[in-house]
Amino acid sequence: MRVLGIDPGLTRCGVGIVDVRPDRRATLVDVTVIRTPPGMALEERLLAVGTGIEALLDEHGPAVVAIERVFAQHNLRTVMGTAQVSGVALHSAAKRGLPVGLHTPSEVKAAITGYGSADKKQVQTMVARILGLDEAPKPADAADALAIAICHAWRGGPVAPDAGGAAGSLTPAQAAWRAAERSSRASAAPRRLAR
Repeated sequence: MRVLGIDPGLTRCGVGIVDVRPDRRATLVDVTVIRTPPGMALEERLLAVGTGIEALLDEHGPAVVAIERVFAQHNLRTVMGTAQVSGVALHSAAKRGLPVGLHTPSEVKAAITGYGSADKKQVQTMVARILGLDEAPKPADAADALAIAICHAWRGGPVAPDAGGAAGSLTPAQAAWRAAERSSRASAAPRRLAR
């Protein structure tokens, strides 16, 4: 399965593409960082990031897109930029009919290193090891995007129907994760309707 991972950011948006086999072996396809200068108008920055993401989606044809979920930070400006870029990425994926998975930073760290509070250096080291690279891609946004893509494939997130995501190709852990996600969505649905 080919996964395009996005570490959303307005100044630096990391994008990593990996191919992951059912046995969890991952291969690097491409990695880049889309950059925009802080002095550029917001709408132009979002257009530049969106155009870059769309070009990579069209060039590499992933089966699924994985995006780091926006989480609370002390810096509201950073959170807003990250959320806006996430929206652009979600729009680009939806326009192409691609399923999207959202993953928290601690979820990504746990999938890649086995420890949800791992630091950036530990994640970068494991990304390089998993992909068989001599060193982690730089800057950190690039390695983070690859970690998000790998996490998505290993955690059994949404997949395209023809992308090898049938129940038979999942590891037992992935199948259990998917069942738990379905169960939590099903139990949450009645509460939403009751409001």
